[in-house]
Amino acid sequence: MQINVAIVEDDNEIRQSLEEIIAASNELNCVASFPNAEEFIASFKYVRADVVLMDINLPGQDGITTVAQMKPLKPEVQYLMSTAYEEPEKIFESLTVGATGYLLKNCNAEKIFQSIKEIHNGGSPMSPQIARLVATSFNRQQETSAEYELLTTREKEILKWLDKGFQYKEIANKLYLSVETIRTYVRHIYEKLQVHTRTDALNKINTKKI
Repeated sequence: MQINVAIVEDDNEIRQSLEEIIAASNELNCVASFPNAEEFIASFKYVRADVVLMDINLPGQDGITTVAQMKPLKPEVQYLMSTAYEEPEKIFESLTVGATGYLLKNCNAEKIFQSIKEIHNGGSPMSPQIARLVATSFNRQQETSAEYELLTTREKEILKWLDKGFQYKEIANKLYLSVETIRTYVRHIYEKLQVHTRTDALNKINTKKI
């Protein structure tokens, strides 16, 4: 069974080279190739790809934004990000929006072939440096989640009002409490989250959670 691959790459030579590498393999099949994100998006519902080789730095809409936009439409499609340099921040951002791995443009044909197979089989081809970034982020999220769960129901409620931009007096009126009581609750929230300001508290906690 062949793996259907789509390519999104603005450099004509690199795109052609990728097409030739895929065509040379009996296990891969290039179903579509695009020079930019806009053409890929316009054709997306018609493209039967298992894996998409997505350039990060595209003209117009970049590859990261494109993955974030398209991944929810077909969650089964795997995105393998392609970049000329190892850019940890951009690669990490790609992974957080739905990509599953990445490869450098200067890698050889065998590496490209193996990376496509690996990502299609459930793996995540990436360098140890990027893997560490992912692990660190996961651990940080776990720690933040644990800290959030230390908050009482009332503290979570107040944090929700703070997230909406309400001032202490407004929150006090809504909850029929004194301003000083609200200040006390907020102080406890800061202590539990190990922060010192409203902004730090809201940045630390995923606002979707509250």
